[in-house]
Amino acid sequence: RIIEGDARDVLARMIEPAGLHRLIVFFPDPWPKAKHHKRRLVNGDFAALAASRLTPDGQLLLATDWEHYAVAMLAVLDAERALENLAGVGRFATRSEERPITRFEARGAALGHAVWDLAYGRRAATETR
Repeated sequence: RIIEGDARDVLARMIEPAGLHRLIVFFPDPWPKAKHHKRRLVNGDFAALAASRLTPDGQLLLATDWEHYAVAMLAVLDAERALENLAGVGRFATRSEERPITRFEARGAALGHAVWDLAYGRRAATETR
């Protein structure tokens, strides 16, 4: 399915709880200025919402080429009790062979930008208590 819209609104209003097996977020806007960090997609509210929309065996996969945002995403997602970091707490995932190289990523690679991948699984309900 393809839906055009704000990811937060789509998840909250159009996707039922436990309705997604996989949620993929490639290169969200890092909003690099500190005064704009509140606009970032990946925050505590998003982490909880995303986790609630994943099936019990669902995955949340992310990638960014902005190191500071990668570190912030890692901290936020590791703190969400309903998610388990598949690479281990505080660790970034290795790039999955099935993750396509986006046009944005290719441009960044040409400029020498590194990419940080994150992979999370939905914990069973009994593990989140």
